[in-house]
Amino acid sequence: MNEYDFPWDYVQSFLAALEQGSLMGAARASGISQPTLSRHIAELEQRWQVVLFERTGRGLVATPAALNLAPAARSMAECASQLGRLATGAERELAGRVRLAASQTVAYLVLPALLAQLKQRYPAIEIELVVSNTQANLLRREADIALRMVRPQQSSLIARKIAEVPVRACAQTGYLAAQGRPREVADLLTHALISGDQQDQLVAAFAAAGLPTAQLRFGLRSDDLMAQWMAVRAGLGVGFLAGFLCRAAPEVEPLLPDLPLPRLPLWLTVHRELNSSARIRAVYDFLAEALPAALA
Repeated sequence: MNEYDFPWDYVQSFLAALEQGSLMGAARASGISQPTLSRHIAELEQRWQVVLFERTGRGLVATPAALNLAPAARSMAECASQLGRLATGAERELAGRVRLAASQTVAYLVLPALLAQLKQRYPAIEIELVVSNTQANLLRREADIALRMVRPQQSSLIARKIAEVPVRACAQTGYLAAQGRPREVADLLTHALISGDQQDQLVAAFAAAGLPTAQLRFGLRSDDLMAQWMAVRAGLGVGFLAGFLCRAAPEVEPLLPDLPLPRLPLWLTVHRELNSSARIRAVYDFLAEALPAALA
């Protein structure tokens, strides 16, 4: 065998060792004996001419080479799992795992209540929630379903716009009591603002409105929306956040209802496997039905 020709069970042993951090843990999790696991890893290291793990007294430490190979190995594992499900007809069952990717704000404040409803409807479906503000790559199987603010361009993906999330100006009640309530856009020049850092559309919006951006004051600048939200709740200033966030805490009040703020599109995105997997279709249809009302 050459470096491109190796048994699949070698990769299984590599992944088990990577995930468990020791040969003992990998053997317990995989049902493969420690000597066999060790032999598989040694043979892969010899074939690939790399060191995959450093052996220490506390177990195995993955090398940079192992971490670089891990995504491809996990992709192989998912493909093998899918092959087995297809062969046994499991894809037609409303059971099994579905990986769902969502941003922090949606994952923390919108999805938990909806996933509780989903669990009641489909108790045998297990959700794996991937929480990230970066875009999960469905083509590499980082997720089965993703909630995105931008429409994907890949023809192998199905995208459905399910909502346009309104953005609202908001501030903590205590902050407003101390600093006063802004009545018009120009009043915001006298307030501490909470906005993005590198990705800051607020300054551009003020400039477009003809307001002097040099006079803007900031209570916090961060590209992390959860950090912005917690800053608003703490009374650091006026924020500009999705409407569902402004409703999530009684101490936060919406401001300037006539302020022309953008609406954020939300796309429910899925691989074309949607048409062959009953469980993915069930989760997709449930989210398409439930999310618009939750985000309105």
